[in-house]
Amino acid sequence: MQERVSRRSDRTGRSMPGDLATGPFRADRDRIAASAFFARLGGVTQVVSPSGSGLLLHNRLTHSLKVAHVARAIAERLLADPEQRARLERLGGCDLDVVEAASLGHDLGHPPFGHLGESVLDRIARERFGLPDGFEGNAQTYRVVTRIDVRGLDAEGLDLTAAVRAALLKYPWTRHSPVPQRATELPRGASEPEGAPGTGAAKFSCYSTELEDMRDARVPFDERLPAWQQTVEASIMDTADDIAYAIHDLEDFHRVGILQYTTVSHELTEWLGHALEFAALDEVPDRPGASLERLRRRLHDKDGWIASDEAFLDAVKKVRTDLVANLLEVPFDRSKRAEQAVARFSGDWTRRLVEGIQVTEKVEPRSGQVALGQEQWHEVQVLKFVHRRFVLQRPDMALQQRGQDRLISNLVAALDEWLVDSSELAPHRLRDLYELTTAEFEELRNDHFDLLPGAGMEKMARGRAVIDFVASLTDDQAVSLLDSLSGRTTQPYNALVL
Repeated sequence: MQERVSRRSDRTGRSMPGDLATGPFRADRDRIAASAFFARLGGVTQVVSPSGSGLLLHNRLTHSLKVAHVARAIAERLLADPEQRARLERLGGCDLDVVEAASLGHDLGHPPFGHLGESVLDRIARERFGLPDGFEGNAQTYRVVTRIDVRGLDAEGLDLTAAVRAALLKYPWTRHSPVPQRATELPRGASEPEGAPGTGAAKFSCYSTELEDMRDARVPFDERLPAWQQTVEASIMDTADDIAYAIHDLEDFHRVGILQYTTVSHELTEWLGHALEFAALDEVPDRPGASLERLRRRLHDKDGWIASDEAFLDAVKKVRTDLVANLLEVPFDRSKRAEQAVARFSGDWTRRLVEGIQVTEKVEPRSGQVALGQEQWHEVQVLKFVHRRFVLQRPDMALQQRGQDRLISNLVAALDEWLVDSSELAPHRLRDLYELTTAEFEELRNDHFDLLPGAGMEKMARGRAVIDFVASLTDDQAVSLLDSLSGRTTQPYNALVL
């Protein structure tokens, strides 16, 4: 227990000045909830940016609150079962406050404009600044809580306990560090992204600059878990994140009329009517039902350990009944009846998925100790498919994202040029970050002299500082700051940035 509690700067795990909670894990939860980075999430896109549209959509803050709600429900249910509780203890233990803290904090590092912002910053980090680690939202979260956020006058980061830091590690490896394998299969997220060979793991929770801190956080679990495996609390948070993403985002897009009954129904119905015909084809033709068939095949390719044609068929039928027929068939008109239908869908599905959670001590590389049962796992895959196919892949979404891509690229370029031309006049926070990253890269070069050539170190440090700064903005702050830098507004920038 003492190792799970220990902090790098306070090995006793005592509460620090300013903490209202007496327990170290509760204090960690409170530190995350009180963080300016947590408050910022209220202005950060979850999926679609609502700025100027009047749409009431989930943002990263409301999403994080719902993840914490679901995760705590999962943990409470498992701990109430003596058999499941015993398994959790053998795997390293499960504390409700650790689960909640990790759930509240899991998105602290996500940049403006959702996953689009993440991919743009990754491209810029690698191509403009030559940063081998690039950018990744999960790794940025870990950087926020260990380096960037400010707990007090003498603290670096939030000074969280080992257990909470470990619970934030969905993918406990760096981009280019070798990921321990079991047999021939990599853990989920550890393989390279499609179409981007040589770029390292698609998902990772730690940059090279925080590697020692990650290793320190994992020490209490070294004897119980393989290096690639999440802790129990991280696994619960990750599963809750999947549930919230699958259910609550679909609610949003039904409310604002983006998710259309006709298109979703046609895709699911056509696949159900021609499932055997699709399965017999070597290549899937481009027709209604084809996208769902490609999903079925992809699940078998990537997750053969759990994929089942029977479970997939049942999942498609259930989603067609519960989502399409019982919810989407009647357009959302803000009436009492419409609100009740949404509440019923959300409540029934959340309850069903939470009740399907299982604890296992024999873990597949692409799963966790705490995971959905086979039926529920397939249902979540189908729900996420509907979200991806009928929301994210819409042409109007692509139009919006192209504009956001250009905005972030221009903002990074303008801030980088500002640091080069006149760093002493740059925003105070950006200068602080530049000082931090310069020291970090100097330390990395001293430890790994072949990793950072002297000529490129200054550019890397400058790039990491600019990207840290941009990633700490809200959507509106990013827009307003670029307007100011571009001369499109005379409003002082001090009012626009953190």
